[in-house]
Amino acid sequence: MSGAPRNTRRRGRVGTGYRRESPVSARHDLRKARRVSIMKIGIIGAGNIGGNLTRRLTALGHDVSVANSRGPHTLTALAEETGATPVPVGEAARGAEVVVVTVPLKAVPDLPSGVLDGAADDVAVIDTGNYYPRQRDGRIAAIEDEGLTESRWTARHLGHTVVKAFNGTYAQDILDRPRPSGDPDRTALPVAGDDAAAKAKVRALIDELGFDTVDAGGIDESWRQQPGTPVYGLREGVEGVTKALAEASRERQDDFRG
Repeated sequence: MSGAPRNTRRRGRVGTGYRRESPVSARHDLRKARRVSIMKIGIIGAGNIGGNLTRRLTALGHDVSVANSRGPHTLTALAEETGATPVPVGEAARGAEVVVVTVPLKAVPDLPSGVLDGAADDVAVIDTGNYYPRQRDGRIAAIEDEGLTESRWTARHLGHTVVKAFNGTYAQDILDRPRPSGDPDRTALPVAGDDAAAKAKVRALIDELGFDTVDAGGIDESWRQQPGTPVYGLREGVEGVTKALAEASRERQDDFRG
């Protein structure tokens, strides 16, 4: 999970979906073999979620630029491992069809003004963020008092609609738990967003990564997948995720209040 406390649950079966090979050497063959289009993807944040998405997306042949707050020089090892291009935060979205914003919620207001400038006109922006007021982010009045969902608050700061996904996913599962379409053990992820085209693009990308998806509604309904809800951290298929979303309560648990 993006910025979540360390996962102490037993991990899923290793090696059944993601094979650790060098994306740099394999990329040319992947591009020839794959029927889906190669996309330019920008990833802002190179922590657990951002780093593992970089690994998987480059392995699938996508053109990935990755940035963090400490600068491109700190991403040399990840770039050498994956073939991704390390860039300053302000350049991560340039030409991108998908941008993943995976930074601590408290860091969103510190992103450069116009951070999405230069992205494709139809860019889909994925927000993986969670609000951890006691553990990390401090109290955010617009969320606590005005009732904004985490992603609505993030979208306002970015000046662009977002699609909420991966926020309740254990980072290691991105590497360990991909499954082919139709596999009975395939995990499903909830996806919320207001832009139908952007949501469809994100759901298709998640399918390519090896996971099913469940439409969790619009951004104002994304509280159904925030920390403390039944779907948060759930490793179930479409039926289980759909049921968990329906059982969610809008009232925040005490652990996730400021």
